[in-house]
Amino acid sequence: MNTISAAEPADTTASATPETPDTQQAPAAAAAAPGASTAAPAMSARALLKQLQQEFPAFRDCLPLAIGIDKQLLARMPGLDRKTMRAALGIHTGSMRYLRAMEKAKVRFDLDGTAGAEVTDTHRQHAKEQLQQRFKKEAERKKAERDAAAAEEAARQRQEKLQALANKFSRQ
Repeated sequence: MNTISAAEPADTTASATPETPDTQQAPAAAAAAPGASTAAPAMSARALLKQLQQEFPAFRDCLPLAIGIDKQLLARMPGLDRKTMRAALGIHTGSMRYLRAMEKAKVRFDLDGTAGAEVTDTHRQHAKEQLQQRFKKEAERKKAERDAAAAEEAARQRQEKLQALANKFSRQ
């Protein structure tokens, strides 16, 4: 967990949307004590997300996150690598489960699950649009698969008919 952080600004908000699919299978990460002076090996974003889900109710319950949650995380986990943290936040906030929660949410929550600021209509609409895009993309992918399977079956049947005709009229 403790890694040397980069000196770059953290402007991650709850509206970040990654292109990473919603999976929550990450290897368990061994966390060092928060004040340790030795740098642990860099943790993957998925491992960090799993740790955040274990430690904080807002992540565990997939609640809409407060704007500036990255600053709260850095305050509680000072050795956190910002790039890894942003990637983990992106995976979390881009997940189907989170977007569905945001679509219906009225308030945002801090790390402990305490209600905070209101979710704006703009953010709810953004979540709704993201979900619609994903559903449309998935429907198009499935249609393409069905069309390819149908074309393959038609080609197979055509080949069988040609073979049958060839066998019927071939010189023996």
